[in-house]
Amino acid sequence: MSWCRIGFRQVTVCLVILSSGCAGPQPILHPNQQYEQAGPKQAEADVTRCREQADAAGASEGSGKGTQVATGTAVGAGVGAAGGAVGGAITGSSGIGAAVGAVSGAIWGLLSGLFSSGQAQPSQAYVSIVNRCLQEKGYEVAGWQ
Repeated sequence: MSWCRIGFRQVTVCLVILSSGCAGPQPILHPNQQYEQAGPKQAEADVTRCREQADAAGASEGSGKGTQVATGTAVGAGVGAAGGAVGGAITGSSGIGAAVGAVSGAIWGLLSGLFSSGQAQPSQAYVSIVNRCLQEKGYEVAGWQ
């Protein structure tokens, strides 16, 4: 049983690290006069500076896909362990039932987190700081995507 736990843990860590690199939502700029004058490359650089300003102010971008996957994996493991322990207690081996339930629940949580279509949204404070910074530069934020 220990070889399964080690292999699963290693795979989980690798998948969480890989998925955390996925790009999160970005502000969508309305093509106003400032955007037209600056051009797409300069506008992108301005967005990057505003995002850095929000980070420096202490606003958290929020939970990205990696955090969602890790949370789903942990919740799945907990729910699976509880269900497995109950099932195992009925059959007389709650420890094995909890272990099997934890692994199967964690795998379910991991896969559902990886393949969910929803995208994590940044925190309200982060969006507010970035939007205001861009407005002060003359851009109009149409929304985030």
